Amino acid sequence: MAAAVAATFSPLGRALVQQNRLVQADATAIQADAKRAGITFIEQLIASKKISSKEVALFAAQTFGVPLLDLLAVDPEQLPITLLDVKLIGSKRVIPLQKRGNRLFVATSDPSNDQIFSELKFATGSVVEPVVVEEERLALLLKRFGETGAKALDTLMAGDETSLENIDLGDDGGVVDESQSGGVVEEIDDAPVVKYVQKVLLDAINGGASDIHFEPYEKFYRIRYRVDGILYDVAQPPLAIKEKIASRIKVVSRLDISEKRVPQDGRMKLKLSATRAIDFRVSTCPTLFGEKICMRILDPSSATLGIEALGYEPEQREALMHAISRPYGMVLVTGPTGSGKTVSLYTCLNILNKPGINIATAEDPCEINLPGINQVNVNDRAGLTFAVALKAFLRQDPDIIMVGEIRDMDTGEIAIKAAQTGHMVLSTLHTNDAPSTLTRLMNMGIAPFNIATSVILITAQRLARKLCSCKRPINIPREALLRAGFTEEQLDGSWQPYGAVGCDICKNSGYKGRCGIYQVMPVSEAMQRIIMKNGTAIDISDQAIIEGVSDLRQSGLRKVKAGLTSLEEIESVTNE
Repeated sequence: MAAAVAATFSPLGRALVQQNRLVQADATAIQADAKRAGITFIEQLIASKKISSKEVALFAAQTFGVPLLDLLAVDPEQLPITLLDVKLIGSKRVIPLQKRGNRLFVATSDPSNDQIFSELKFATGSVVEPVVVEEERLALLLKRFGETGAKALDTLMAGDETSLENIDLGDDGGVVDESQSGGVVEEIDDAPVVKYVQKVLLDAINGGASDIHFEPYEKFYRIRYRVDGILYDVAQPPLAIKEKIASRIKVVSRLDISEKRVPQDGRMKLKLSATRAIDFRVSTCPTLFGEKICMRILDPSSATLGIEALGYEPEQREALMHAISRPYGMVLVTGPTGSGKTVSLYTCLNILNKPGINIATAEDPCEINLPGINQVNVNDRAGLTFAVALKAFLRQDPDIIMVGEIRDMDTGEIAIKAAQTGHMVLSTLHTNDAPSTLTRLMNMGIAPFNIATSVILITAQRLARKLCSCKRPINIPREALLRAGFTEEQLDGSWQPYGAVGCDICKNSGYKGRCGIYQVMPVSEAMQRIIMKNGTAIDISDQAIIEGVSDLRQSGLRKVKAGLTSLEEIESVTNE
């Protein structure tokens, strides 16, 4: 009868009873209590204080011929915790200690449970070798990993609610057909790859990156972040997982994972919490050694910062706000790619976005979703061009229209006609400064009279890196300051230039964050007359100087004077 009862225990429990280290009645009661509590026999055994944790460990090591380890001699930070899935560590009550070849050594307080080691072998593909440790010390370590390590592995950002299950697959991009994917969908559900991709995304967001680059080469694979306009190497994962990383990103972006020969564009959304989500614009490009992926991070909160946060000088901000508050006309934002034009336009739209206003935008693609604004994605292949979208908008009773970019005469003429017929039109152009924007429109073939009567303000802009808090005062020769554009009156000794130093906060770059540099040029009547006489950009620029419009260099020098950035940075971004 005793043997039959003992058979219901774990092998360790049976051995303790058989060798008279534990009374059978106590063992039966402990087994029943453990079952009710939903814990293991050995956990309840130690809790009952019938036998100490150290005695059980010594007994298990001797009885089952398994090595004994004191966990106090192990540095928890050095344990290869990622060798096992977090859920397995918690449910099986084991901790990975080391891996040698195909043998995985795990710490356990009960080396007799062969079923657990069979499951671990199946999950890892390795031969599992148990090492006995004391239950009390194992429990403390499991609790520690449960509070820190497990959470870090599950969310990759302690205290954050993010997980890849929270990534919403929008309607943009292609739909993956699993029947034609050759089983790739199954392969990319690999937990380590999912977690790694998630960590890359979260680290980029936390690090203030604007873009993430996944770049395959012949002998290595690298990941780079663009922070404050500069690319930095952040990781070189194993070359063998480049296909899995690419496939994972393409799946959540709803791209065709079976197509690797042509570029593709898509979107994905990462929910950081119930109230905050980050959009990613995803672009793939086939290269010699695999698909290069670039992800643009689109933070909707950047559009709600307010006009004050963008870095406009007071008089520039006043001129811009006066222009966009007018009932009709055209406001143009110019500058190279990556100069912050999108954020400036969205900030203006957010200011204008009120219940009584109908706003429509045509973009390629829509970068930031703004509730209350009708946004249209331009699709040239489907025939939905900027010009077609603009014509459609004019039949939709709009008050304000935003055109992502004026690329050709058709788009420009329709936009100008909209501005002349009682609509406020916002758009962008790729020009170096505000005066050259007007001549660019004329070169497109748009009549000077139409330009002069519709364009009311042009903003040219750049982004300059701001000095980190580790900045230090420097002495710059007076001649160098004069050559840079400062006047004798400005060099009155009332201010101090600063230079970059470098610290842990700014990753030794000396710069942290960016600020805008602007040339805000209202189109005056004098400028209109110059335009209608087919004047050049130089003529318009001379008139702007007469009217007190600061050019980009002068605006940048004001930032140097205020100690926000360095003279070297301003000379770099406003090099003309």
